[in-house]
Amino acid sequence: MNKTVVVKVGTSSITDEEGKISQKSVAKICHEVADLKRSGNNVVIVTSGAIAAGLPFLGLTGEKRPQDPSTLQAISAIGQGSLIGIYREELANHQLLAGQVLLAPLDFFVRSQYLHARNTLMTLIDLGVIPVVNENDAIADDEIRFGDNDRIAALVAHLVEADLLVLLTDTSGLFTADPRMDSEASLIEEIIEIDQEMEKYAGGSSSDRGSGGMASKLAAAKIASWSGVRTVIANASRAEILKDACNEVGGIGTVVHPRDTRLNARKLWIAFAVGSNGQIMVDEGARKALQGSASLLPTGVLKSIGDFEIGDAVEIIDEKSKIFAKGIVRQDSKNVRKNAGLNTSQLPEDVSNEVIHTDDLVMLP
Repeated sequence: MNKTVVVKVGTSSITDEEGKISQKSVAKICHEVADLKRSGNNVVIVTSGAIAAGLPFLGLTGEKRPQDPSTLQAISAIGQGSLIGIYREELANHQLLAGQVLLAPLDFFVRSQYLHARNTLMTLIDLGVIPVVNENDAIADDEIRFGDNDRIAALVAHLVEADLLVLLTDTSGLFTADPRMDSEASLIEEIIEIDQEMEKYAGGSSSDRGSGGMASKLAAAKIASWSGVRTVIANASRAEILKDACNEVGGIGTVVHPRDTRLNARKLWIAFAVGSNGQIMVDEGARKALQGSASLLPTGVLKSIGDFEIGDAVEIIDEKSKIFAKGIVRQDSKNVRKNAGLNTSQLPEDVSNEVIHTDDLVMLP
């Protein structure tokens, strides 16, 4: 069966020891992408590396690499053209055309932009083009930027209704411990559900050239799992890794299975793409009602935390301050606080009867 595959390439997978882009590494990935394409599959590449591509132009490789975000954002603007140029060159060697798509968090936060991004990617795929996606680092707001492409790759996998997400990195997958430090560390080949037990195995970035670590990979895999997308975390240098991942060959890395229950587009967007602007604490009765697919009514609200407006996303917490849900509010924080505990019949006429409608509410694990 032909598949739609999203391939995420980390900076550490396409750079050398000095932090420069390795055209040989990009060529290897593009060769494998071409093989998938020839087999009838659709492929989207999500790549990091714009900063790494820009550093050599300013003589700032190795220990000279700057650390401040403003300089790195400017360097990404220099390197982005070079990076896409390398991908275009290598894909052209296989008679394939690359189409650059730069995304920012707002492209997922704002529903209209989310749909525009989806239409652009799907049209490129229909045209036979290989979309090459990257975060728009040069103009991203430092407070809301993703900072790594793992989550973007997972959201893109949902956008294009992918069958498979491959997160290529410089390790063979998720281990029970850091294999560089513990000789007894073993590869976790399959994950049915990402829970706290799995998350504790993930540490920080294994390379000073990349911004994402295994924790970021697991977070992305969780998003993909809730989208019904199978994820493989594997070493980019492994021969024919994309073909093997597509053919479900065992032992090639860490496989995260999709959930049986999938979130629809809107609820996935609420759960993972929208930042929270506050919290609402509810009583035990409201918690049970929400878990039974009810809407959140003022009568179950105990208190409101933070300032938010109608249409903002908030987290729902129980009386022990544990987050168990997230939703889009139909009342602002002022009214939520003012009307907490009131029955519907006691509400002012100009205030929504529901704090959060069930269609705008997502239960979190």
